[in-house]
Amino acid sequence: MSLHDQIETDLREAMKSRDKPRTSALRMVVAALKNKAVAEGLSPQGRLDDEVVEQVLATEVKRRKEAAAAFRDGGRIDSALSEDAEAEIYAAYLPEQLTDDELHTIVEDAVAETGAEGPKEMGQVMKSAMAKVHGRADGGRVSAIVKERLTR
Repeated sequence: MSLHDQIETDLREAMKSRDKPRTSALRMVVAALKNKAVAEGLSPQGRLDDEVVEQVLATEVKRRKEAAAAFRDGGRIDSALSEDAEAEIYAAYLPEQLTDDELHTIVEDAVAETGAEGPKEMGQVMKSAMAKVHGRADGGRVSAIVKERLTR
């Protein structure tokens, strides 16, 4: 079963079990998937590849985390908790995230592969590292590790 189908199946199950927070979160991600399908020239009921679905989910997780941080800064803890809960629901469909040690190894390999020696070659190292990461780590995390490695 594709990831897209799994999300829609889980939405139906959440609706049947009257799990309102999960139903709401999954409805939002299904809407985002439909929007992405239309943007790619498919019908709203078109099926997206698992890789595209993972990209949409990663974007939604990032949005929810940013919104949660903004709510916390504004003193709205209940809204921040709601956003965090939605982010967790979406993250459950994503591949397991890489540990810092694994990321450091990937960055070291990318630096060796590109022959980069300073911050000016950060773009080349990022391109190589992100190709190996395949959505299992946020670009911000990878960027921070690459920057740390190239400035020492």
